Amino acid sequence: METNWIQLFGYFGSVLIAISLTMRSIVRLRWINLCGAAVFSIYGLLVDAFPVFLLNGFIVLIDIYHLFQMHKQKNYFEILEKSRLSAPYLQRFFKYYENDLKNFFPHFNPEEIKNPLVFIILRNMMPIGVFIGEPVAENTLEIKMDYVIPDYRDLKSAYFLFGKQQRFFSNNRISKLIIRSDVDKHISYLKKIGFQKDKKLGNDFFYKILEGNDQGNQLA
Repeated sequence: METNWIQLFGYFGSVLIAISLTMRSIVRLRWINLCGAAVFSIYGLLVDAFPVFLLNGFIVLIDIYHLFQMHKQKNYFEILEKSRLSAPYLQRFFKYYENDLKNFFPHFNPEEIKNPLVFIILRNMMPIGVFIGEPVAENTLEIKMDYVIPDYRDLKSAYFLFGKQQRFFSNNRISKLIIRSDVDKHISYLKKIGFQKDKKLGNDFFYKILEGNDQGNQLA
């Protein structure tokens, strides 16, 4: 009975390591790989397989080191405004990420947006996301797309955009953001960054812009 339990423990560690290799996010990969290596290291100790214990213990240390470096690293964010949705870069962006975009914004249709506010989010001078909104009422902007490419979905760009960079919206006389979504993953994201559900409209969420936040490019 004890042997079976130890074997299952070892299998669990192997599964975690395998799952980590499927992660698009480097941060998630490191965290899950760390957990898997720790479990497998303990397994090696339990079955007196010291090479397994030592190797996976070393992997744990490597993962901890890289996670610490990622946490310590400062990122430079900037907004690059675009004047039109038909810009060549945006068209290529939409085409390249077409399938993933449909997962989060299945109803997105750029042809229906008459007066778009469009910008690209830069992280360390690398374009990582696209934001598209449309004025729908006085001081209110409806978000049509707030998309970040898979490798950079660690919420830092969202905290930059909706936190430290809020004066971007107030400078454009926007005091309220609204968005409609029926995608569970996207709804989870909206709640994490502070959007609230409109009790009258089930699929609508809103976010009020706070005055007085720092303006300009921020480190996060």
